[in-house]
Amino acid sequence: MNIYQSIIDNKNKGKKQFAVLIDPDKPTENELLRIAELSLTANVDYFFVGGSLLTNNHLENCIHILKNNTAVPVVLFPGNTMQISKYADAILLLSLISGRNAEMLIGKHVIAAPYLKESGLEIIPTAYMLIESGKATTVTYMSNTFPIPADKEDIAACTAMAGEMLGLKIIYLDAGSGALNPVSSKMIEQVRKQTVSPVITGGGIKTATKAIENCKAGADIIVVGNAIEKSAVLIKEIGDAVRGFSN
Repeated sequence: MNIYQSIIDNKNKGKKQFAVLIDPDKPTENELLRIAELSLTANVDYFFVGGSLLTNNHLENCIHILKNNTAVPVVLFPGNTMQISKYADAILLLSLISGRNAEMLIGKHVIAAPYLKESGLEIIPTAYMLIESGKATTVTYMSNTFPIPADKEDIAACTAMAGEMLGLKIIYLDAGSGALNPVSSKMIEQVRKQTVSPVITGGGIKTATKAIENCKAGADIIVVGNAIEKSAVLIKEIGDAVRGFSN
């Protein structure tokens, strides 16, 4: 299965998609099994697996549990070069274009390149943009970058345009794990107007209502992580909302 082509096909049809973000450090095995079960019920499209900082060696075990209990594609969402596993289906190769840290733009990618080439993973070049969310997030601290201010839609749109012109295939707007405020609909709308690439939004999405707002604004994939860690039943609620949305 070519995951990027699937994303493009669904975007062209106006079909929104839903991804559950899992930090391998956080759920127990039983909690992972529960997430897998609920994800099947909700017809989740993708599992995004990764975190800003992993302190336990649970990445591959997490991937195996998800793949052994579902047919949902597992896509790596790496916080660093240690978060690579050939057992996943694909990797979002994130270039942090909202910041000015050269290591996050290209440096870490050079180190990872030979491992990625041997891994057999589908590699999806992704323009990763951190958006200010009302609090300092782990990813902001770990990446040593400043997020784009939440009210600067023009900066976000121009940054996304530049990423697209550089050949990055997906635009990911992220308020970060544990965000107080999600990416605004206005910012998503401006990015959508200025680009043609699929747009992913994540961080701070806690309700089906906000998920639908993002869909209406132009997001193609809704990502939910932290909220599901607190209440796994939200998978069904948000999944149904995204699945039921039509342009």
